[in-house]
Amino acid sequence: MSTEPPTELPTEAPIEAPSEAPEAVVDDPASHRFECRSCGFVYDPGEGVKKLAIPAGTSFLDLDPVGFRCPVCRSRVGAFKDIGPRNKPSGFEENLNFGLGVNRLTPGQKNVLIFGGFALAFAFFLSLYSLR
Repeated sequence: MSTEPPTELPTEAPIEAPSEAPEAVVDDPASHRFECRSCGFVYDPGEGVKKLAIPAGTSFLDLDPVGFRCPVCRSRVGAFKDIGPRNKPSGFEENLNFGLGVNRLTPGQKNVLIFGGFALAFAFFLSLYSLR
């Protein structure tokens, strides 16, 4: 038996979870799309409105609030709601981490996934006719 006092181990600082870096995406309100709450028309600044001679690249915030009307239902600027940038994932922020990563897809990516799956299933169904 040893009569030496037990040695103390150096205490370590608690390990902190690595913090995620803030998103590199700059949220510019000039690039946001706006949806008419009356009819569902979406004003996309990347496309503009040919019917009203609004060139592509014109922000919704730069439009004349008195003179601009929805090209579909003629509603004023107050009827439009900001729906965010084109590449923003759809849905609530707190739900984006669920759904096996599908919730982080943009609406366009979800359309490709859904209709691509339908096309693949249809191709498999047609391939059954080649079997004897």
